[in-house]
Amino acid sequence: MSTTQLHRRDPVTTVLTWQVRPGREAEFEKWTRGITRCASRFPGNEGVSWLRPEEGPRFHAVLRWSDPQRLAQWLDSAERAEWHERIEGIATEVGDERQSTTGMETWFSLPGTTAQSPPRWKMLLTTFLGAYPFTLLIQWLVTPRTTAWPLPMRAAVFPIVLLPVLTYLVMPLLSRSLRLWLYPPPDD
Repeated sequence: MSTTQLHRRDPVTTVLTWQVRPGREAEFEKWTRGITRCASRFPGNEGVSWLRPEEGPRFHAVLRWSDPQRLAQWLDSAERAEWHERIEGIATEVGDERQSTTGMETWFSLPGTTAQSPPRWKMLLTTFLGAYPFTLLIQWLVTPRTTAWPLPMRAAVFPIVLLPVLTYLVMPLLSRSLRLWLYPPPDD
């Protein structure tokens, strides 16, 4: 690992998965509020979100940190260990389902695989290919009709339209279409 990599200060997002014993969900949800407050006071924390995508015993924590070193400090901290002791018998962290990203990787994830994220330049180029046509379209169709709006409202139109289109439609299609280029076979 190079010195540059050791001192990188790129934000990082990690997803932790928890398996909760049936019938103990309310206790676990109360615990999530407490550990979230504790984490929010920890240096480098940029937020924690809890997801429960389906009914059942699985919960996912999305942790956002200023850099990988501070995330590692939180994961190894005494405070976190104390909070984990509080839920023994209630829930367990599913260790093999921890995923960390530094940005656009979530648009390029391959569910059910351990494939590495593509190089950033490939993610950047793919995102540009997806965003550019819609940026032109928004500039052509929407911008002329909003010139009388206050600047904050005009500026809000662009991300409100573009981000959902990219996240739910364009990027999944592009990442599937460019799969062989983004994720070449190991022998290449």
